[in-house]
Amino acid sequence: MRDSFKSRIGFVLAAAGSAVGLGNIWGFPTQVANHGGGAFLLVYLCVIFVLAIPALYSEMLIGHHAQANPVRSLKQLSEGRMRPVGATMGLLNVIGSCLMLSFYHIVAGWMLVHALGYLATAIGLSGVAEFLLTGSMVRDLVFTSVFLILTASVVLKGVEQGIELWSKRLMPLLVILLVGLILYIASLPGAAEGFKTYLVPQVEQFTDPDIYIAAMGQAFFSLSIGLGGMMIYGSYLRPGAQLGRLSLSVAALDTLVAFLAGLLIIPALFVAIKLGVSVEQGDQFIGEGQLIFAVLPELFGSMGFAGFWVGFGFFILLSIAALTSTMAQAEVPVSYLLEEHDLPRPVAVAIAMLVIALLALSLVLWFEPLFGWVVTAVTQFQLPLSGLFYLLVVGWLWKRSNHVAALAAQGLRYRLLRWHLRYICPVLMGLVFYQSAIA
Repeated sequence: MRDSFKSRIGFVLAAAGSAVGLGNIWGFPTQVANHGGGAFLLVYLCVIFVLAIPALYSEMLIGHHAQANPVRSLKQLSEGRMRPVGATMGLLNVIGSCLMLSFYHIVAGWMLVHALGYLATAIGLSGVAEFLLTGSMVRDLVFTSVFLILTASVVLKGVEQGIELWSKRLMPLLVILLVGLILYIASLPGAAEGFKTYLVPQVEQFTDPDIYIAAMGQAFFSLSIGLGGMMIYGSYLRPGAQLGRLSLSVAALDTLVAFLAGLLIIPALFVAIKLGVSVEQGDQFIGEGQLIFAVLPELFGSMGFAGFWVGFGFFILLSIAALTSTMAQAEVPVSYLLEEHDLPRPVAVAIAMLVIALLALSLVLWFEPLFGWVVTAVTQFQLPLSGLFYLLVVGWLWKRSNHVAALAAQGLRYRLLRWHLRYICPVLMGLVFYQSAIA
């Protein structure tokens, strides 16, 4: 008997936890800051409904109908001569998940090590803090391993007692930490200007076509679509689950966290400016890795003793966001080993995590030539390509017992939904793929 989620709220928290990752906390605010502030935010919210939720629904629907891992699901629903293509795309999802988890665990280890470094500084352990906050191969190997063990310990317990249970604990904590940090940053000089930039759109920004493409890409990536994680979660839902409502709930919670991250990061950038910290590179705000590991630590350092605790809270927040993503994505290779090779869960988890650990070790040892290449291959090529394929499966390749086709017979709004999934969404996803992988 396949494992399953016990409750609706457990699924929503787990699926939103899978979607809520480091990209929400640093990627979304960076995109907002560099693409028109409030204008980008409004476009992003529209794109969530136009593209991201339909793509999320499609991925979940494939897994829920097939009740299987991505390889079997995509092979089963890609009918006729497309079955080998479906199986290949499913296998690429498994491989892509392992590659993504290899670099994601390294970055997650950096988050954890920075959190502990700030804590050590706050309680006066200067020697420990120096080791933790100074980059070294030994440090990276140790904390990548620690995060791999954390992920494995959750996935080992299965869906209900592992992923669902820990999602119920971690997601509320993540939101509480976000709100607490927002309230603190809001009390500092310069924050008001950041809130204004974030929340008040400038009309002229809507004429910039770049914000629409950027918003589509960010919306798609924010919901963790394209590597089979949502597909396997959909397969763990019990028969009769209302996928439309669940998709809306997951997207709403994920968007809420991204919105809150913007309320934290963008005012923090303006607080940093007020304190004399350099936050711009040319005419753009410094983003992503430099923002997290250079700009914000400099801001925390300028806050005095309170900055150590703010830094600790911020990097713990990022560590939680990383863990909710890794424990979800790790279920993709684990489910493949469980169902295609009939292995017990402990053996499947051990094999999957060993493969991921070896890949992560390779990236640490040969960081310069490999790390950026793997990140680019997964995020800019495979994610949008897989998302496009899911839409093609639901709209065109899945012919018998197609849930969307059956719904279309029930009324005009469902016929419009099917038309949207078949025509509009693939075109928009094709634009995302072209922009991220080719342009």
